[in-house]
Amino acid sequence: MPFFKHEQIVDKSFEQEGNTTPGEASGGNERVSNESDIEPGVRVKPSGRHETQPTDRISGHQIFYIFGLDGIGAGVLSGGINFAIAYGKNSQRLVELRLRASKAGRRTVTDTNHTGMYSTQNIERNPIRLFQLPNTLAGDAVVTTVIQTAMTWFIEFILANHDIKNGAVRPIGFIREPSHPFLRWFMMLDQEDAAHTKSRLTMFSDHIIRIGLIFVVSFILLWPASVGILTTIGHRGSGSDWDWYFHRKWAPEIFKGVYGGLLGLLTTPAMASFWLVREGWRLKRGGSLLS
Repeated sequence: MPFFKHEQIVDKSFEQEGNTTPGEASGGNERVSNESDIEPGVRVKPSGRHETQPTDRISGHQIFYIFGLDGIGAGVLSGGINFAIAYGKNSQRLVELRLRASKAGRRTVTDTNHTGMYSTQNIERNPIRLFQLPNTLAGDAVVTTVIQTAMTWFIEFILANHDIKNGAVRPIGFIREPSHPFLRWFMMLDQEDAAHTKSRLTMFSDHIIRIGLIFVVSFILLWPASVGILTTIGHRGSGSDWDWYFHRKWAPEIFKGVYGGLLGLLTTPAMASFWLVREGWRLKRGGSLLS
């Protein structure tokens, strides 16, 4: 190529660069720099609040969250905890008391703590029965239902809203918002406008009322059937003794574990769905996430 043609090409290229606007140049530089920062094969997470937007249909992740983590997972965890409470074990604490007196030396004291609810009972003095105190399996089922329902409600209230805010799970938005007054009251849909005027005691009582309703439903579904099964396992008293008696192993422990597991399997997915659906309705109406 002749030398003068080479100079013309170089001059033309400089003229094109001079005609480029600063915005285009900066945009090109930003585009190049942004694209160069992305590694090949890395999926870029979109910005914005898409992770908290309600879904138009049930997703596989929501099914796993509700029926996997909060269903099977909660059932296994609740059953294991209840079984451990019923069974317990003999724990020995070894306490060393070092006396500094000149002739005392070292002394060791062994303290045995019986932590089993049923497995360590003296059934001759405190028999394990179905209805009568002090060790009543039917009464234990009632207490378990009350305590576990209340704890599960508040735990799911905290965890579900935390997971929604952090994008671990998206709210459910494909269910139509109810118009029936009772359902709207139960789902706390008409309380947002007056929420700032309510005291903490009033808001806490709202939760307690809903816990009570869930307790009633759970009690009706689980308690009568559980008591009926226990009557076929226990030994009926003789004469005027109408109650059923149980050995300290293994019927009480298995009963408490299975009952707690079924209660967790029944209530936890329902409570998780409650908060996912409610938050979906709130967000679709332009509300904000719970803090």
